[in-house]
Amino acid sequence: MDQLAEIKLTSFAHGGGCGCKLSPAVLREIVKGVPLLGNFPNLMVGTETADDAAVWKLNETQALIATTDFFTPIVDDPYAFGRIAAANALSDVYAMGGTPIMALALVGMPLGKLPVEVMQRIMEGGASICVEAGIPIAGGHSIDVPEPIYGLVGLGLVHPDAVRRNSAAVAGDVLVLGKRLGVGVYSAALKKDALPDAYYAAMLENCTQLNKVGAALSAMDVVHAMTDVTGFGLAGHTLELCRGAGLTAEIRFADLPFLPGVQALAGQGFVTGASGRNWDSYGEGVRLPDDAAPLLRNLICDPQTNGGLLVSVAPGGVDDVLALMRAQGFGHA
Repeated sequence: MDQLAEIKLTSFAHGGGCGCKLSPAVLREIVKGVPLLGNFPNLMVGTETADDAAVWKLNETQALIATTDFFTPIVDDPYAFGRIAAANALSDVYAMGGTPIMALALVGMPLGKLPVEVMQRIMEGGASICVEAGIPIAGGHSIDVPEPIYGLVGLGLVHPDAVRRNSAAVAGDVLVLGKRLGVGVYSAALKKDALPDAYYAAMLENCTQLNKVGAALSAMDVVHAMTDVTGFGLAGHTLELCRGAGLTAEIRFADLPFLPGVQALAGQGFVTGASGRNWDSYGEGVRLPDDAAPLLRNLICDPQTNGGLLVSVAPGGVDDVLALMRAQGFGHA
């Protein structure tokens, strides 16, 4: 284990966590010409609004949620990386209002560069999160790649009437965010050995907390829409929610919750390249105050990994939603 402790997983990756996602602009360019092959009446949610997962109606009481997510290391500890990657992959099931039922592992390993024990620890970490979610890892696929990669295919179930899309927000709704922001800033500081131990612990807690509350939120009529805030940052995922519903949203920077020390670290220059790519991709859709500092832009575009649920709630239901989230361990909500 001493040998494993000396390995810096992040040194094998050009990016880490959801910060290594393709930028929204590049992704739009890739998929814009890809048609759906035929008419599928049972496909409740596809690619039309950049939602978190696909949903297929099985019958009158069940719909299948299918999603996948994988990325390169965001932390150096293999076990922690596996936990973060697995929790992030399952988040999309919760964001649709469902409950996971099974997962498949997606594994990429640079053979000859890392000992097999590293990948074992990564997979053990992922399995531990699936235990918390109450599901098995029932199979998967592995390949030899230049950078270590880990993630899951997540499958879940939801009642068709309880599906919560990212496009169903209603004018006048209030947005509730389930977790603190700043994971990308933390990861940038970590790669430069500038992240204090207390902040690292906060990062792990934030990134491995399962968004299980999504299933309970979907049972509330006051919850109109949901998504999770991940690689495109708060601004990007809010913009997707707005575009899907044909609305605009107002975010008060002073009300945003941040992990400890994030603003100070960002002010010292610890920001990810993904933050800039995010702004280049969707900045035209975001109006900042005339006196806004560059720090604000970097923070709202900061890529999150297994970030919080962003919930669009009828004004009269905000207190009930906050009470539910706090009861399920989202104490900052």
